[in-house]
Amino acid sequence: MELNEKAVRLKIYLGESDRFQGRPAYQVVVERLRARGFWGATVYRGIYGFGKRSLLHSASVLRLSEDLPLIIEVVEAEEKVTAIVPELSEMVKGGLITVEDVKVLRHLG
Repeated sequence: MELNEKAVRLKIYLGESDRFQGRPAYQVVVERLRARGFWGATVYRGIYGFGKRSLLHSASVLRLSEDLPLIIEVVEAEEKVTAIVPELSEMVKGGLITVEDVKVLRHLG
């Protein structure tokens, strides 16, 4: 990819307790992205949030939640993201997937 080339940012919102085939969904997703040759993926762990059922999840010292919100973020060429979204949708059934246009200014590859 050339600098200043258009790309997309893929964000996958899910919970820490979400599973796919008995494994943490976030791990399976990141491993699949790596196997498909994506530039990289980062998993962010939220300290407070809620999802579609409006249940609050907190990283409070008094209440150690095992279902904190997670976001997997990826920047990649649009074609690669479009091709893998159906597969990712199967892995994160209760999650949310978004794609937005970004402009790559620097790629350390």
